[in-house]
Amino acid sequence: MKSNEEIIGIINDFLVEEFETDPAQIEPEANLKQVVELDSLDYIDLVVVIENNFSFKVKPEDFTNIVTFQDFYNYIISRVNAKVPA
Repeated sequence: MKSNEEIIGIINDFLVEEFETDPAQIEPEANLKQVVELDSLDYIDLVVVIENNFSFKVKPEDFTNIVTFQDFYNYIISRVNAKVPA
């Protein structure tokens, strides 16, 4: 099982690598969509990257309440932790 810090590290790495996000702009309270400059095609790429890195299916409606990087981290951490049997 990965720690929250490890999960956030993986997320930040793929945002920088795949989406050419400036690491200096990745702040928990920053607006994910604005900083990463996501358009509708980017969301598809983002879903694929999440599914490849964390092995869970993402539904488009999952992004409805994600505004900040922290929201994004929390979403992925909760989904990763939900997969692990108690």
